[in-house]
Amino acid sequence: MKSIFDAVSQECSKLVTHNYSTSFSLATKMLAPSIRGDIYNIYGFVRFADEIVDSFHDYDKLFLLNKFEEDLKDALEHKISLNPILNSFQHTFHKYNIPLHLVTSFLKSMRMDLKKGICLTDSQYKEYIYGSADVVGLMCLMVFVKGDKIEYEKLKLSAMALGSAFQKVNFLRDLKTDFEELNRTYFPNTNLQNLTEEEKNKIVDEIKADFKLGYSGIVHLPREAKFGVYTAYRYYFKLLKKLQETPSTKIIRTRIRVSNPQKIGLLVNSYINYKLKLV
Repeated sequence: MKSIFDAVSQECSKLVTHNYSTSFSLATKMLAPSIRGDIYNIYGFVRFADEIVDSFHDYDKLFLLNKFEEDLKDALEHKISLNPILNSFQHTFHKYNIPLHLVTSFLKSMRMDLKKGICLTDSQYKEYIYGSADVVGLMCLMVFVKGDKIEYEKLKLSAMALGSAFQKVNFLRDLKTDFEELNRTYFPNTNLQNLTEEEKNKIVDEIKADFKLGYSGIVHLPREAKFGVYTAYRYYFKLLKKLQETPSTKIIRTRIRVSNPQKIGLLVNSYINYKLKLV
């Protein structure tokens, strides 16, 4: 029965989430069971596309991304795919009527990562952030509001800002890997070979502004989604604070992390704030 195949497909997306991101997986576990699986499905899809351009260095990335996109197109059209990740994603895509242009913009940003020696201009940076992060936040928002277009429009800007904040924190944390291993410089007008405190603080201030707008939307999310999104917000904001406190010379040499005990502390504190309706 197809129901068994669909269940197996969704388990695959859940497995991808757990194996690739402990922090996102933890936050997703805090969502209501009614929407948790659909967020796993979205994450599985974006993670596989991201892996093609970031990790498969010994393979023809362009061929793999083209094949992935072709298979996605077939999955969305026929509402089934033998690729379990795409099969679970198409289920969520149709269930909540996720706008196709969000998916298209995401894949466009993934294609930008295929270019060697990527160094973005201001306009390219904004376009990349929108496609790689903002639209993912918007896909998740469609799930959170259960496809309600009115609520979606109300929270759209804040969801985009939160997606931007998460992505930019990742960029700042992964400066060393992106620059040395992937030959990428995402932040425009920034010399990563000699990152100054002024340049770092300018980036931090930009991310803080995104977080401020993002938080304004979290407080209006449905309760099924609020605790999970708030947990993710607290984690990434904590990571940003650690990056702010880390000398710029160290950021370009090492990857800053939030320790497991700190993650547990954030989770407990987030839960208390949530239960006391302080969010």
